[in-house]
Amino acid sequence: MGKIILEDMEFYAYHGCFDEEQVIGNRYVVNIEFDFDTEESERSDNLSKTINYQDVYSIISTQMQQKSYLLEHIGRRIIDAVFQKFRIISFVKIKISKMNPPIGGKTRAVSIILEKYSDN
Repeated sequence: MGKIILEDMEFYAYHGCFDEEQVIGNRYVVNIEFDFDTEESERSDNLSKTINYQDVYSIISTQMQQKSYLLEHIGRRIIDAVFQKFRIISFVKIKISKMNPPIGGKTRAVSIILEKYSDN
């Protein structure tokens, strides 16, 4: 069993419950990790036997561009899309951070973390 982690991916997107957030946008940082059986890729040194993290990045980028009110909703869409594309994944953990959120005071970020095991 192994793990791939994509760390500190940055996106500018238009999520949030306030109208201004949907227009002005904000900066987001996404971290994702997933577990899968890496034995075949360890032995073969073949990209087709592993999870191409460029494909994972593309999934996340696509989902981040779709407006949402809640970070939880974005996270669930990303998790579902990753599981759908890569059937060999057994576990996903994602953290999405909204930088400098409009909460009435100085805060570096607000984050959500979601985890899911495969239904397989």
